[in-house]
Amino acid sequence: MFWNAVLAAILILFSGAAYSQAGSPAAEESPWSGSVSLGFLSTSGNTNTTSYNTSFGILYTKNKWTHALDAAANGADESDTVTAEAYKADWKSSYDFSENNYLFGLVTWRKDRFSGVTEQLSESIGYGRRIIDTPAHLLNAEIGAGYRNADLSDNTSESGAIGRLGLDYKWTFSETSNFEQNIAVEAGSDNTYIESISAVRAKLLGDFAIVFSYTVRHNTDVPLGSEKTDKFTAISLELAF
Repeated sequence: MFWNAVLAAILILFSGAAYSQAGSPAAEESPWSGSVSLGFLSTSGNTNTTSYNTSFGILYTKNKWTHALDAAANGADESDTVTAEAYKADWKSSYDFSENNYLFGLVTWRKDRFSGVTEQLSESIGYGRRIIDTPAHLLNAEIGAGYRNADLSDNTSESGAIGRLGLDYKWTFSETSNFEQNIAVEAGSDNTYIESISAVRAKLLGDFAIVFSYTVRHNTDVPLGSEKTDKFTAISLELAF
């Protein structure tokens, strides 16, 4: 279900890109942008451990439309035993109906092998507003509603309507560095999922940057014996394009 939605969105995006390239002058600035990052750590000796984190994002902005595809994965193993494995992907399309207001549609898929909620798929639509939009500070707030399906570690499943709140903040405090804070809340009758991602980005050379990030994911209702909160700290090298 999730991949069908992503495929359909990608086809729409690429058809729009082909149209814009056919009818636009060559000198026009490209509507495409994106980034890819990778972090890896390996230790050996008394204990053999490896960990990785990787992410990919691509953005297409044309006229009043913005389409964004983001994906991330992280994992770890110790002495050939997997101790962490999580994935996330989302597709978001938004339409600006005024200078500071927009409508959005969002599909998000999350999978965490070691979480009490092992897999979630949510679809939502809603309204967003740019509260602050200056060269130094950007702040967007969103509210919406949708539907979520979830699989739990005790082999049960849940589904139902959700309300969604989102907050995205970016502080560009120098020509080469910025701070980002993203918060998302999906509240349903069975469970409320909260995610907070904090990141500091510093440009190294050209399009390369180093990124320090801290992610907190919390589910209010999980099977007995499972932790409600997962935390991830990552250092990665990022390439913007």
